[in-house]
Amino acid sequence: MRTHTRREFLKALGASAAWLTPAACVEGQQERTWKQPNILLAISDDQSWRHASAYGCQGVKTPAFDRVAKSGVLFTNAFAGSPGCSPSRAALLTGRNCWQIEHAGTHASAFPAKYACYPDLLEAAGYFVGYTGKGWGPGNWEVSGRTRNPAGASFSRLTSDSPPGISNVDYAANFKDFLSKRSAGQPFCFWYGAHEPHRVYSKGIGLKQGKKLADAEVPPFLPDTPEVRSDILDYYAEIEWFDLHLGRMIAALEEAGELDNTLIVVTGDNGMSFPRAKANVYEYGVHVPMAASWPAAAPGGRTVEDLVGFTDLAPTFLAAAGVKPPAGDYPMAGHSIMNILMSKHQGRVDAARTAVFSARERHSSSRYQNLGYPQRCLRSPEYLYIRNFQPQRWPAGAPQKYDAPGKLGPTHGGYHDIDGCPTLDYLIAQREDAHVGRFFHLAVDKRPAEELYHVVRDPGCLRNLADDPASAPVKEDLAAALEDYLRRTGDPRILGTGDIFETYERYSPVREFPAPDSE
Repeated sequence: MRTHTRREFLKALGASAAWLTPAACVEGQQERTWKQPNILLAISDDQSWRHASAYGCQGVKTPAFDRVAKSGVLFTNAFAGSPGCSPSRAALLTGRNCWQIEHAGTHASAFPAKYACYPDLLEAAGYFVGYTGKGWGPGNWEVSGRTRNPAGASFSRLTSDSPPGISNVDYAANFKDFLSKRSAGQPFCFWYGAHEPHRVYSKGIGLKQGKKLADAEVPPFLPDTPEVRSDILDYYAEIEWFDLHLGRMIAALEEAGELDNTLIVVTGDNGMSFPRAKANVYEYGVHVPMAASWPAAAPGGRTVEDLVGFTDLAPTFLAAAGVKPPAGDYPMAGHSIMNILMSKHQGRVDAARTAVFSARERHSSSRYQNLGYPQRCLRSPEYLYIRNFQPQRWPAGAPQKYDAPGKLGPTHGGYHDIDGCPTLDYLIAQREDAHVGRFFHLAVDKRPAEELYHVVRDPGCLRNLADDPASAPVKEDLAAALEDYLRRTGDPRILGTGDIFETYERYSPVREFPAPDSE
């Protein structure tokens, strides 16, 4: 059923809406009266929104995330800037969409220094800034003239024993080391970037830790088999490692008397590293967990359904600190969520938040001449609309690559936009099975230029409504809104110069693929 007219939707999404431009950070445009807060961003690596116990997922236990949510706000509709880590983190740092930051909008490329990052802006305002684990990356920040990782100065020297397959960086110990080095009374901005739950997992670690196959929550786009369930349990185990260190950091803040005046935001950079999730702008690729707390200033115990994007976080941190966002040629595209954090309400708080956007260009080296798979999407409260700009390309990467110069590997030895994993191996091995084959094709087959999903009814994004006559009015509205936003924000893909993204150098390994029949 059509819930709005195109005119109404575009009006709500228009440039006049407060959602699109920085505005007052609290309800009623009140003056800021709180003390300048510390800021702690905790970001996991490859975690979809369902997979925290605060969301009702029974197989994973995340007491630290749940504590932040209970003392603050649990967001049910938070979205990454991209379904891949490097561009998504760049969008978070700059407050700009992936298509607005050139090289940084692709995976494993450069990060132009002309795009201001919130840690640098806060440092200039007197904050002590640092990060542990994974900051921005993968990519090369030095080639653009930056003197350090865009997330700040590195604090990752302290290590400890860890389970197999998990980073030995002692994130929490490094956070305490960071705190010990700041000046008395100096506010801090810290980026806790875990390497977990990024693959490769120690196969079977979930079962070894006492989890049961029945504990796994299998997404609708994967077959419900013991092999897949065990792989999901391994993923859960790594989420719990991320959460364990977050809990230790919260305890350190409490011990230092800093917890009440620390704005904590916990999220994930993109979705789970399983077929049809990470590296796809479907729900499980860009819909991420998010909880935020600031006990001294933000009312807690609330669940908020507003659409929030990664481009909104940098403006939020600056607004909380009373620091003006950059002006000039490269303003932030996102809008502070301080009005939501400072509200006493839950559910839908900000009526202007009618849509959120995400994008993808190159992910891994997965096609001939390092070509990407360009996508843009608009997520409304009910629908996900996707524009695939090169539908003739393989979305998960070409099926076959060269294993050596002039020597082709096996037919299904490619698909490198899916992280290597037992689930992918299972799909390939069982692709001729009538049941499993369906999931294999969902993950790797070519897709149409337009996709439309009713994500409330179909969170697995299995039924494409783009050609459904009954859904045509909704598709027209969302397609027009997406194109309007992309044009106003200068997206090369919509302006006819999108091939520029194919020219940006990749600083990670590059694979060789046979030339496609058509480009």
